[in-house]
Amino acid sequence: MTLCKSTAAASLLACATLAVQAAGISDGKVRIGVLSDMSGQYADSGGKGSVEAAKMAVEDFGAKVLGKPVEVVFADHQNKADIGGTKARQWWDAEGVDMIVDINNSAIAGAVFTMAKERGKVAISTGALSTALTNEFCGPTSIHYTVDSYSLGKSAVQSILAQGKKDWYIVAVDYAYGKVTAATVTDFVKEGGGKVLGTVYHPFNASDFSSFMMQAQASKAQVVALANATQDTVNSIKTAREFGMTKNLTFVPQLVYINDAHAMGLELGQGLTFATAFYWDRNDASREWSKKYQARMKKMPSMNQASVYSAVTQYLKAIEAAGTDDGLAVTKQLKTMKINDMFSQNGYVREDGRMVHDMFLVQMKTPKESKGAWDYYKILDTIPGEQAFQPLSKSTCSLVTQK
Repeated sequence: MTLCKSTAAASLLACATLAVQAAGISDGKVRIGVLSDMSGQYADSGGKGSVEAAKMAVEDFGAKVLGKPVEVVFADHQNKADIGGTKARQWWDAEGVDMIVDINNSAIAGAVFTMAKERGKVAISTGALSTALTNEFCGPTSIHYTVDSYSLGKSAVQSILAQGKKDWYIVAVDYAYGKVTAATVTDFVKEGGGKVLGTVYHPFNASDFSSFMMQAQASKAQVVALANATQDTVNSIKTAREFGMTKNLTFVPQLVYINDAHAMGLELGQGLTFATAFYWDRNDASREWSKKYQARMKKMPSMNQASVYSAVTQYLKAIEAAGTDDGLAVTKQLKTMKINDMFSQNGYVREDGRMVHDMFLVQMKTPKESKGAWDYYKILDTIPGEQAFQPLSKSTCSLVTQK
């Protein structure tokens, strides 16, 4: 604005024009990029379903914001940090993408959050799980929206410890999410007076869990925590049942999507207790939206897919309220908003980028308890967001520690 001179009418007109351009939509269109696993292990809980959820949000918003069109693009990160990082860079530097959402891989999300900070662009991870995203990778335009290893672990671990089961063993996937989750579970178990008798790591998308289950069984633990996800979790439970372990041991998966419950079936999964951020049958709003999603995708949405819809909707609301698609301005606006919708209850975005919202402790029903397809969970408890997520007092985010 140093070019604006208050004494010249022409300059005043130019200054006003620049101000209008600075606000509003930067290039005449808002582009939202869904960066997800489209073909691998996380495709069922993200992938095309996340793309469809984003499109539903745009359609329900009227397909325009501040009078300009909104477009959804998507790409497959293939669970490879170099591929995901390259696509994010291409989108932001060459293709005019304003916001990237989903990013259902913690290593890729960390790289994307770093780029978002450098460019002042908005990144909203609904699918990654590492608490590092709101600690060392935090930034002024990055938001971790759905769940993380802390919120998933705390409720489930405390519930089992309260039953007097103190001896634990951890089976974890050997990458960022598994390592962070194993460490988080260990902390919660020790804080609750329990002991972790051992931890074993398995490859991502492992084909055989026999040796890992045998090590867990040999430990004489009462509880086996599964710090893995999707098909790895399903295969862990299947192997444990084949070995007869589910009769005497309590299995506590740290991450179960509705897609995993569907793959397991109630005969195998009955009695499993875990935390989730979303269940389609929780209330009228979640049921109404989920049935619309089901009509398009022929299945119920995962918590990741539901949160993509919510995140895109809230992002567009923030653009509308801020009067611009500038990343810093939009994120600042988001951090002033209360988020209550089909996904979130009592939600808000903290200064470290953590979207805080209520969590739910659920248990898989028995086949007799289920009333039909996708009727899989009993909600045992609602955990207020302030209790479910890592407190700011423990944060290492520079936005918090350098205030």
